[in-house]
Amino acid sequence: MTELTATDLDAAEVTARRRRAIFIVTALGAFMASLDLSIVNVAFPALERAFSHDTRASLSWVITGYSIVFGSLLVVAGRTADRLGSRRVFFFGLGLFCVGSLLCGVAPSVATLIMGRVVQGVGAAAVLPSSLGLLLGAYPKEKRSQIVSLWGGIGALAVATGPSLGAVLITAFSWRAAFYVNLPVGLIAWLVGRRVLAKSSGTGSSTSPDFPGVILLSAALALLVLAISEGPSWGWSNARIIGGFVAAVILFASFLLRSVHHEEPVLDLTLFRARTFSVANTTMLLYSMGFFAMLLGNILFLTSVWHYSILDAGLSVTPGPLVVALVSGSAGKLAVRVGFRNVIMSGLGIFTLGIAWYLWRVTTTPDYPSVWLPGTLIVGLGVALTFPVVSAAAVSSLEAARYSVGSAVNQTARQVGGALGVAILVVILGTPTSTAQALHNFDHLWWYIGSTTVLAGLVASRLGRPRPLAASPAHNELAIEAAHGVEEMLDGEIALDVLDSTSPRDPRPSA
Repeated sequence: MTELTATDLDAAEVTARRRRAIFIVTALGAFMASLDLSIVNVAFPALERAFSHDTRASLSWVITGYSIVFGSLLVVAGRTADRLGSRRVFFFGLGLFCVGSLLCGVAPSVATLIMGRVVQGVGAAAVLPSSLGLLLGAYPKEKRSQIVSLWGGIGALAVATGPSLGAVLITAFSWRAAFYVNLPVGLIAWLVGRRVLAKSSGTGSSTSPDFPGVILLSAALALLVLAISEGPSWGWSNARIIGGFVAAVILFASFLLRSVHHEEPVLDLTLFRARTFSVANTTMLLYSMGFFAMLLGNILFLTSVWHYSILDAGLSVTPGPLVVALVSGSAGKLAVRVGFRNVIMSGLGIFTLGIAWYLWRVTTTPDYPSVWLPGTLIVGLGVALTFPVVSAAAVSSLEAARYSVGSAVNQTARQVGGALGVAILVVILGTPTSTAQALHNFDHLWWYIGSTTVLAGLVASRLGRPRPLAASPAHNELAIEAAHGVEEMLDGEIALDVLDSTSPRDPRPSA
């Protein structure tokens, strides 16, 4: 047995310290991008007060603009990190995200704020896959599963603490603090990263990702969201609304046509030949349309109907994400034993029960302990049993070489569903003139959320039964790893979803 010399021990310690520093840098990138998802929902009531002359439909673009850009760019960003090197793309995304955060923080108008959020979306799409690629490159294969789980847990922590942290910052300072908080985090990641992240040249592939496809998809989604959200104020028969719907259809058709012929498309349509993949992504789209409407809608209800302060509202919705944090890990493991469909159907049923609780018990009279808290705990349990498991199911039928692309498509479906859900929320809530009317509108919103969840359940019921473990051990190992990877993010944001897109030399997912 070879003895280690003092020099060997010193070198090992230096390597360990460098790896820890790389983990901190990449985790900060994930933390920053994930934190903004939940903070902005809490900041929305403050934005309505700050920009009182702007409509809720206009302000909703602060959320939907980010979702559209992030969802459209995710696959392309991963491929670009492959091509140009993860380090270069990471710093580009980190700098862009901080610029967008600064632009949001100083925004004198809603238009500037939306522009900043779009810039943030581009930055986040670049940071997440490239940070994971850098992390994987720093650790040996046998340690990747553990370290990626920790990386995902940091993002989960950001989502869980977002409502309460955002509420505290906004109450102590203003809504601008919700964006300024990203700057010191980004600065630390930048300074440390410049010292510890190794330069990488990338694959140097001559095939460029489909950037025109990104533009077509983003434009189609933006026009669709615009037509939906502005329909009530402009009139559904207005030429601009009709033209928006028609243009959205034409652009989306062009996007699909381009995806058929491009070598590295934004949306690989051949993936949908797998029934499980098609069913899981349709489920994700429908469920997200209700889920993201609920996230924003519940904050608006607490502040506008029960007249909670932003601090109280942020603290009131925090138990839901905490339940997801506690349960989602077990949900992924359970799905491997009893099947994706059984767990997903249970989760959707529990989620619907939580929405029904709101409809049954919530009135204009505030009652947090016996009315709101039970509902948010039930909903949180439903989310824990659905989002991570649907993400795992989406890739369970794919071969290893297509795992990362399939996972990224699943995340795109989530972001698209979220953007559409927020747009529909604006239509449903409208501009009530009394508290009683506001409650009536929120009842309609909860009916809508329940309806999309029921539709998602009908689609999810088409998921096939899992094959016995003995029939395909390698394939089922991927399914297990998928479940373990996606469970690490509270709301199902990127965990291992872009793993292979940033690690071309090791196509198997490591967690």
